[in-house]
This record gives sequence, structure tokens and C-alpha cells, in this order.
Amino acid sequence: MKSASARHLLVETEEQCNELKQRIENGEKFEDIAKEFSQCPSGAQGGDLGTFFQGQMVPEFDAVVFNEELNVVHGPVQTQFGYHLLETTSRKD
Repeated sequence: MKSASARHLLVETEEQCNELKQRIENGEKFEDIAKEFSQCPSGAQGGDLGTFFQGQMVPEFDAVVFNEELNVVHGPVQTQFGYHLLETTSRKD
């Protein structure tokens, strides 16, 4: 079964998500942005979700985590919880 490690941050609006992505692209650390702004409990760990298997997260997460380029911040990704920035840090088949 496929597994991956990733980090994310969660905010309420697409606008805020885009603003935070721009800050990361301009050199701010993902971990620092997640700690300050993420509404997910994982924010306290810099957005680290640890390792998980395909199918454990919502489908919108899996689509990015198991298909998109590694070590690139993707998003905004909309789910029922809000808007996410996602970065897959490793993946195993």
C-alpha cells in the first residue's frame, strides 16, 4: 500500500491561503507559517502530518499527496474543512 509523509496548513479562506503560499514562496518557512496560522492541531508541529497511507486522508489530499511533485507547496486545496497548502516530503509505493 502506498504511503507518504506530508505537511499542511489549514485556513478558512482561499484568499488567506494564497497570501500564505506567497509568503512561503518569498522565503518564509512553511513550519513558521503553519504554527502561526494553521487551524489544524498539526500546526503546532509546523504542519507535520507524519506518515500515512493512501485512503486515510480526504480524497482531495490523496489526489495531491500521491500524484503531485515532492517538496513543492501545492494549493490552495479545498476540502470540507477549509483551504489547505500541502507539501509532500516523501512517498513510497
